[in-house]
Amino acid sequence: MDASREAVSVWSYGLAAFVYAAFAIYLASGWRSGLRSRALFVVSVLCAFWGLAGLAFALTGQTIFLAIGMLADLFRYGGWFVFLLVLLKPHASRKERLPNRLRWLAGSALALVLIGLSAQIMAVLGTKTFFQPLRMVILDSLAMAVFSLVLIEQLFRNVSPDWRWSIKPLCIGLGGAVLFDLYLFSDSLLFSRVDVDAFNIRGFVHALVVPLVVVSAVRSKDWKTRIVLSQRATLQSVTLMAVGVYLLFVSAAGYYVRYFGGDWGRAFQLALLFAALLLLSVLSLSGSMRAKFRVLVGKNFFSYRYDYREEWLRFTNTLSSQDGFSEMGKHVINGLADMVESPAGALWLKDPTERFFAQAACWNMPVSSATEDADSKLCQFLLNSGWVINLEEYRSLPRRYDQLELPLWLIEVPNAWLVVPLATGSEMTGFVVLSTARTKIDVNWEVNDLLKTAGRQAGAFMGQMQATEALLEARKFDAFNRMSAFVVHDLKNIVAQLSLMLKNAERHRDNPEFQQDMLMTVEHSVERMRQLMMQLREGATPVDSPRGIDLGDVIRRIQTAKAGQGRHLELDLIDKAIAKGHEDRVERVIGHIVQNALDATENGGRVWIRLERQGDHAMIEVGDTGHGMSPEFLRERLFKPFQTTKPAGMGIGAYESFQYVHELGGKISVDSAINVGTQVSLLLPLFDSGVGTESAQIREEAK
Repeated sequence: MDASREAVSVWSYGLAAFVYAAFAIYLASGWRSGLRSRALFVVSVLCAFWGLAGLAFALTGQTIFLAIGMLADLFRYGGWFVFLLVLLKPHASRKERLPNRLRWLAGSALALVLIGLSAQIMAVLGTKTFFQPLRMVILDSLAMAVFSLVLIEQLFRNVSPDWRWSIKPLCIGLGGAVLFDLYLFSDSLLFSRVDVDAFNIRGFVHALVVPLVVVSAVRSKDWKTRIVLSQRATLQSVTLMAVGVYLLFVSAAGYYVRYFGGDWGRAFQLALLFAALLLLSVLSLSGSMRAKFRVLVGKNFFSYRYDYREEWLRFTNTLSSQDGFSEMGKHVINGLADMVESPAGALWLKDPTERFFAQAACWNMPVSSATEDADSKLCQFLLNSGWVINLEEYRSLPRRYDQLELPLWLIEVPNAWLVVPLATGSEMTGFVVLSTARTKIDVNWEVNDLLKTAGRQAGAFMGQMQATEALLEARKFDAFNRMSAFVVHDLKNIVAQLSLMLKNAERHRDNPEFQQDMLMTVEHSVERMRQLMMQLREGATPVDSPRGIDLGDVIRRIQTAKAGQGRHLELDLIDKAIAKGHEDRVERVIGHIVQNALDATENGGRVWIRLERQGDHAMIEVGDTGHGMSPEFLRERLFKPFQTTKPAGMGIGAYESFQYVHELGGKISVDSAINVGTQVSLLLPLFDSGVGTESAQIREEAK
């Protein structure tokens, strides 16, 4: 063996011994963690011993070390056989017998090792038989390489798709090294000689397997569960290893430059060394290279459940693909549900009055009319803790959720699983209820952190959209106010003209009946226009303070007015109720709801009003058997300004009624179905009992 080949062999087997010894030390602290880890540790030790034997033979050239290396190579293959068979073994009880397939494979592996051992012993002792022992050793080595490929193929084909990601690097690295051995032994068997160059670099080829085995070992948690590495320490180790490999490569290149360079060899060697050190300095100080190393370590040495880059890109794209505020709610639900494989969910958002949360969107989950007060224990818990509530965990371990009480409507939601808060800053804009996942998912700290962070991002998006929606509404109101100013200006002119006509008409006294009829008509027109002008100028907030109102009287007046229009209104006044408010505005609110019910109901249908007391509130129910409204209209358009189903309507009445009732501390709820009818329930706070009684007595005396 010449000097150059001797140097290659030394570096090759020395590198193999070093790498496998380092890997064995790395595995040493966790070798008791499982059968697979122990098997891999033993294989690493055998490979390191094989590398040392090859290094000793390259340095000394003594045949004894070649024989030791061949024996170590045999046991090294046997170790890989054991490790691969352990990986192929199904997770079952130790007392359970192995499947027939594995029993045959294990028997074949044992036979190959015993045959190879016998052949090597006969070759060392010089035993003469009908076959050459050394040729039998090569044939057995070739058979072990082929059998290794069979085991690798069985492993890769029979593992589950989820585990294939973990085992793939091992199969690629080990398969490549075995293919190299297949070439080496088949060439030796065919031509009765050993390819010296291939034999010399064999250690380097097998050393390349170690990084891929390390990746598989880290990905497979049950191989080595006791080793816990920090990303910072691993990054430094990978960097040092890369620098070491780089310097070894430069040293080898410098050796060949000097060896073949003749008189200029030393000069070329110094130039190469300077260029290599300069390049190493540039790479070491490069921020992009450090970032690439950091990404490499994070992706290949630390396995998390989620690929956060992909999750965040997908979630951001989902939120950004909305076509409006109504559609964004469904996108928020879909984005959060996809993270935990949930098939359904619903979104509750804060009401514009900020007093309660109501369902704003749903996906594969029933529409719910339930609301949750902003100061309830559920909302306060979500706001103060920021936790994702696991309802399954709450049912089994309620003590983990201190002072949390679930509302009845949430308990009744079918398959409710997780409650994810949507927060922005120190305020909560809403929450999402997700149903049970399609498959079993362990909701650990990683899932909770991901959902909480995604919830904050979704809350920021929702807050931005709500602000945009409020700005658009403000612009619409501004346009409406400008329109009202023109209407008021025109009405003032009309009132002035009619007033002048009224004064001139008083001169015509020849026809008293005509004059009287004209005067009544004009007076009525003027009065109506003045009321319209006052309504446009008044705005949403009355000047006077709320008083006690007898709702029974208000409802009877509405019935009388509608009867004059030829429509029948059924009354069911169960209790006498004195509510707090402004009589004209309350009458206008109830009258608006009644008029909508009459407009939606054909002749022959029923429209009714029911009045009763519910605790400290009066409940007014206005129902009809008319056309009804769709769930989408109820959820997205009913109480928003400039939304109407009437061709000539402006969509202000429902919004004004909603705002006024909530200003009084009341509540409006609607239950409607297409072609079935609608029921509108008004909850108005009762007036003080003493003041209410006094007001009622005054009305009785006035009558």
